[in-house]
Amino acid sequence: MTFKCLVGATLIAASGVLGLHTSATAEQYPSRPIRMIIAFPAGGTLDTLARIISQKLSEKWGQPLLVENRPGAGGNIGAVAAARAAPDGYTLHFGAQSLAVNVTIAPQKDFDPVKDFEPIILVATAQDVLMVPPDSPFHSVKELIGYAKAHPAQLNYATLGPGTSAYLATVLLSDLAGIKMQNVPYTAVSQASTDLLSGRVSLFLPTLGGHLGHIKAGSARALAVSGSVRADQLPDVPTFEEIGVPFVAETSWYGVYAPKGTPREIIAKINQDVNLILESPDVKERSVPLGFRLLGGPPEKLRAKLESEIARWAEVAKSGSLAAN
Repeated sequence: MTFKCLVGATLIAASGVLGLHTSATAEQYPSRPIRMIIAFPAGGTLDTLARIISQKLSEKWGQPLLVENRPGAGGNIGAVAAARAAPDGYTLHFGAQSLAVNVTIAPQKDFDPVKDFEPIILVATAQDVLMVPPDSPFHSVKELIGYAKAHPAQLNYATLGPGTSAYLATVLLSDLAGIKMQNVPYTAVSQASTDLLSGRVSLFLPTLGGHLGHIKAGSARALAVSGSVRADQLPDVPTFEEIGVPFVAETSWYGVYAPKGTPREIIAKINQDVNLILESPDVKERSVPLGFRLLGGPPEKLRAKLESEIARWAEVAKSGSLAAN
């Protein structure tokens, strides 16, 4: 009996030491450089936002936060690499809506974003803007939809491939409007923009950030924006909802994740610090011209967003649009 009690006491003591170690690790975090994996090329909207957050975290923590772009497979390559990293808080993933969409259109063997990631914080959404070339015959969304209905599959649109924001936004618009168009995938947003401005593609429906200059210079024409209210940067451009297309919710959203099993204390610390960053006046100011709507909140908010978006795009896929485009 004495032996059993001693064993029990030893186990309790060991458990206590482990708990203290976990807590101490969280208090010391971070004690070395952190890696932030982005599953898309440098220079895009997601990359810009991730670098703003990474810079602020680096300043706050006094440790380098290294951004690593791992593009490919519609976001799957970078996401899987982040999920397979050690769950110690030193590898994070700045992910986008592609995490939810790829579950349906490009599932990866032995990878599930809900099961393999710890959600940390829902950072932002971004408004989409429907653009056409400056000499386009379309001066409204209704004109464009009318032509597309009369000439199925004759209009083409630029994207960066399945799962990316412009692809999803255009598929959703096509479904809502009952039209068919041809997808022209590009490897870089600059290439897509160049071909839109020159008229090689009929339309482009990307996130607002990065395209304001073209619109304001008159080298591209904006027909509508997503969201429940007009963009502050384009007050004369109507929302889709205003013109009768129920395209309200932004298709682009961004969040920070960690590999499954990352200590809860570290998750809580990152969540707290990013929330503070999102409330800082300079970050809010920098987000406006990029078209971001900063959000924040607890990890559960990001988990709910991810799960609801997985269900949303699985439903859209039933129409066949995701596969067809």
